[in-house]
Amino acid sequence: MNSARRPVRWLVPLVLVVVWLGLGGAFGSYAGKLGEVSTNDQAAFLPRNAESTKVIEQQKAFNQQETLPAIVVWTASDGGGISQAQQKAATAALQSLNGAQGVEGAPSPAFPSQDGKALRGVVPLSPDLGEELGGTLDEIQAAADSVPDARAQIAGPAATQGDLKEAFAGIDGLLLGVALAAVLLILLLVYRSVLLPFLIIVSSVFALGVAGAIVYVLADNDIVRVDGQVQGILSILVIGAATDYALLLTARFREDLAASGDRAAAAWAATRGSFGAIAASAATVALGLLALLLSDLTNNRALGPVGAIGVVCAVLTTLTFLPAALALMGRTAFWPARPKSADAETGGHGIWRRVARWVDTRPRQLWIITTGLLLIGAALFPALQSKGVPLDELFVNDAPSVAAQQTLGRHFPGGSGQPAVIIADADSQRAAQKAAAQTPGVADVQVITATPGGKPLVVDGLVRIDATLADAPDSDAAKETVQNLRDRVHATEASALVGGYTAQQYDTQRTAEHDKNVIIPVVLAIILVILIVLLRSLLLPVLLVATVGLNYLATLGIAGLVFEHGFGFSGTDASVPLYGFVFLVALGVDYNIFLMSRVREETLRLGNRQGMLRGLIATGGVITSAGVVLAATFAALLVIPLAFLAQIAFIVAFGVLLDTIVVRSLLVPALVRDIGPAVWWPSRLTREAAAKHPDVTGTDAQAPAGAGS
Repeated sequence: MNSARRPVRWLVPLVLVVVWLGLGGAFGSYAGKLGEVSTNDQAAFLPRNAESTKVIEQQKAFNQQETLPAIVVWTASDGGGISQAQQKAATAALQSLNGAQGVEGAPSPAFPSQDGKALRGVVPLSPDLGEELGGTLDEIQAAADSVPDARAQIAGPAATQGDLKEAFAGIDGLLLGVALAAVLLILLLVYRSVLLPFLIIVSSVFALGVAGAIVYVLADNDIVRVDGQVQGILSILVIGAATDYALLLTARFREDLAASGDRAAAAWAATRGSFGAIAASAATVALGLLALLLSDLTNNRALGPVGAIGVVCAVLTTLTFLPAALALMGRTAFWPARPKSADAETGGHGIWRRVARWVDTRPRQLWIITTGLLLIGAALFPALQSKGVPLDELFVNDAPSVAAQQTLGRHFPGGSGQPAVIIADADSQRAAQKAAAQTPGVADVQVITATPGGKPLVVDGLVRIDATLADAPDSDAAKETVQNLRDRVHATEASALVGGYTAQQYDTQRTAEHDKNVIIPVVLAIILVILIVLLRSLLLPVLLVATVGLNYLATLGIAGLVFEHGFGFSGTDASVPLYGFVFLVALGVDYNIFLMSRVREETLRLGNRQGMLRGLIATGGVITSAGVVLAATFAALLVIPLAFLAQIAFIVAFGVLLDTIVVRSLLVPALVRDIGPAVWWPSRLTREAAAKHPDVTGTDAQAPAGAGS
């Protein structure tokens, strides 16, 4: 019978490897094609039901077509005043663009600033230019540069969108390359093996390819929206998660292979032994991400299913391709190193024997000290200002659109080119216009007319009023002006709407706060239920959720100081705390799942004390390696020069390392050791272990072999 089964034992792994090679070949390129179906139009990701979103729809009726304005600003090369000849040349340059590719409608004349030192003109562009936007902006710049003795710059939404496209241009290759290089280097150092790191990398790339293909189809059919941020996070999340799961499975495979010598049996035992922890871990991350579907922000909702798809694909490759490849390769996968067991017979690796001894001898002192340190970090939480990222901090490096906006703000009202847009009933036009003009912080009010200097343009009984703000459109002062403007306009007509760029930023910030209050409790509930089912305990899951929650608050507190005093950020994107929570809490629970699922397994055999210490020794190295890998992959987001991704990169990388080194290695083991068997309440786990091994159960058991050596 054994001889009949032998070909089957190798046929299944061989078929799985061949299937995944086929899937990788067919779909591997899709991770790099997501840019074809992604959009970086920020208006597409506004709150669904916000007042500013409703304005976008209604104001379309006042234009023959929706446009994306490019604002050209000229200043004299010598820093002096602008001459009439330069104004005529600037107007001619703008008019020469009429009918150019991507230009929708006639550009405006060039208007001088009040101080006479600058000119400003608007070129309306098609919002659907896509990859052609860069070429159109270059053409505008070339025309603007024809004005003699003047420096021309392009500001406004079109210029900002152009810089965003350039920032995301290398996301397909550069980000993935940096992330994979970081993972490969860490794996080479950890395993001291040539083949295994490449095997893990291939597994993660297969997962990313399949996930990219699924997301591509969904985005191409307008089922999900994808922007550069979601695209970048998907790549990092899949690579990081797939590598983490692979490290857990290969660690079990190495132990089983060292013990039995049978590679097929070891692969099956490793898959069976790590399945529960990997499945539970993936469920916490995937369901945590899907909770983002409750968000009112479109990009948050998009990240939910996109990220969940990536995590599921990472689990599939880890539990199918990787064990199949390990079964076929056996010891060769670890060449030139030899697989060694890190179990309690040898006491595990030296550093984790010392950590286990520390946890065993001073548990209460240890958890009190670590909790105190985390509480100090959490006390700094108010330092993180989630009021949004100003335009001049949107890009980490110097972006042309930011410099142009600063020039515009020095010579024209701060909100020039990006006015607050008021949609009001035609009968209330005069009252709404007067209310807007009397609002502090409003520099100018103009009614959209049917013809230049003519009567107001009335569409379906509505008029449009543009209110230019005195302050920069992304400033706190401008947001306060919009709030006051809404109060005054609504007092004249309850159904009137106030939108525009500043209102969009204000509504996004308020919606992000609302989303955080709704989604965080849902994610906590999901994680708690998964932990209760996995660990069959009530007390321990509550403790684990509390520790990762404390780690999250401490991370944000420290991040607030680093952002302000290290990076020079005056604020964070409104969605950063929510993203940080979903990733840190879900991924932080991952490592506790890896640890405590092994501890439960050992406790059932050996009792609470030895189970805790032996579980810590056996998993210490692999979980720490997984944390370092995940931190490195998220840190790779720093190659994209955007403040939002830099903030996410720091929070997740620092938080994961803090969780791995402090929470999972010291705080949780010390708590479990100090509380004793009661930590598993109401499970019968310890009583079952006592019946099997009464001599090693409870707090009087001997320390694991080698724990103090």
